[in-house]
Amino acid sequence: MITNDCRHDKDQTPAMPQHLTLLLECPLVIAAIFVTGIGGTFQYGFCISVMTSPSDFIKELVNKTCLHRYGVSLDKSQVSLIWSFTVSIFCLGGLLGTLVAGPLVTKFGRKPCLLLNNLLAIIGAVLMLVSQAAMSFEMIMVGRFLYGINSGVSLSVHPIYIIECTPKRLRVMVGVTIASCMSFGKFSGQLLGISELLGTEERWPWLLGFNGFAALLQLFTLPFLPESPRFLLLDRGDRQACEKALRRLWGNKDHSMEVEEMLQEKAALENVRSHSVMELICDQSVRWQLITIIFTFTPLQLCGINAVYFYSFEVFGAAGIQEHQLRYAALGTGLCELATSIGCFMTIENTGKKVLLFRGYLGMSATLILLTITLYLQTHISWMPYCSMVLIFIFIFFFAGGPAGATAPLPGEIFTQSFKSAGYTIACTINWTGLFVLGMIFPTLVEKMDYFCFLIFLCFCVVCGLYVWFYVPETKNRTALEIAAEFRKMHSKPGEPQREINMKQEVNKTQANETKF
Repeated sequence: MITNDCRHDKDQTPAMPQHLTLLLECPLVIAAIFVTGIGGTFQYGFCISVMTSPSDFIKELVNKTCLHRYGVSLDKSQVSLIWSFTVSIFCLGGLLGTLVAGPLVTKFGRKPCLLLNNLLAIIGAVLMLVSQAAMSFEMIMVGRFLYGINSGVSLSVHPIYIIECTPKRLRVMVGVTIASCMSFGKFSGQLLGISELLGTEERWPWLLGFNGFAALLQLFTLPFLPESPRFLLLDRGDRQACEKALRRLWGNKDHSMEVEEMLQEKAALENVRSHSVMELICDQSVRWQLITIIFTFTPLQLCGINAVYFYSFEVFGAAGIQEHQLRYAALGTGLCELATSIGCFMTIENTGKKVLLFRGYLGMSATLILLTITLYLQTHISWMPYCSMVLIFIFIFFFAGGPAGATAPLPGEIFTQSFKSAGYTIACTINWTGLFVLGMIFPTLVEKMDYFCFLIFLCFCVVCGLYVWFYVPETKNRTALEIAAEFRKMHSKPGEPQREINMKQEVNKTQANETKF
């Protein structure tokens, strides 16, 4: 059993943080972090950033294909339209993957879904690799669509699996690795896209096909990891397999307390099947959990992070960085996000998720205000672009150290087992819809409002930060049932006597025990 009374020698200097000591006692959990991450949210992050480098080569392929096949030379606007569709079809695939992931993960399990999901990325990679030789930009579209489905499933299943394989004491910290793998994917796409590596006219198909190599790595290593213990006990009802998985993941210790907590949740949910998305939306008992998902996942795409990355090239250029060096400067933003995400992994156990979210959105709000001012003044004051450049890195620091790291595992923490799949489906649907909508309206926002578009993103940051501070309980070291009770306590009606609330909770507990026996 993973206990909280891990003792250290007082004379030991320096003393390793307790949560890191506990994590090192679970080597297979560490392996699961890397194995599930490389075929999970890494794929999403890589697909988001990788298309920037070969954009000119793909547009040239589009024009050559139409000229060779149809004898038609496309103008610039037509090529841009096809290019935009090629980029956006990734979001459509992601939305489809999210919608099918919930039922599949409930019926077949977490591990089989992750394994089969890799086949989509491998097929997409093959299409990417042969697209140039076949003179077919349609292969790139189909490949991006398959990558989207793969990423949609990964964003739903990867967090569920890794959170359920982790001891309660470490779930908040390990949950940050979901965002760390995503940041590593973004940075890898930027790094491999430079001209010294795969960002050339001859090697760009290998750049787009790199997702297939990541999928192969997970396909060959994931079979050595066990299925999620919570799925085995709560969904399959196989206590023996659950205890065996716990021993493999957490070591040969007494895990009876963890099994008992799962059994309590199973008793409370006896004869309750996994709920659909519509049932989750209509169920009043999880209303505030659903509202929390909406308020925390909507700003992930609408907080301004993509706008900051967009304006970074303009700011770096104004600061004197040559055009051919902008791609290398952009590596700094990806490296900043990755480093901050790792730092968040080290500190979240001491800080708590609620504080990180509030502090992150508060810092992002202040940075957006200052960035709008500096962008406005950079044509009037020669040194102002350097201030804008610093603010870009500060914004990325607050984003990666707060919302990016703390939001992704949230549905797995605040929903019980019967609502978990539906909760992730809604969360990922919001994420993909936000990404698609932003891709459609952001060019218009920039054209009409220029850098004042940051003020729109500012509103999302302020509203979400205030909501988290006043309406979301801390999730650290708490089970889903404990968090649900805290939600009821926080959002009880002002006129309702505390005695009545206690009576309701006692009735629920009695009913759960009656069901158990």
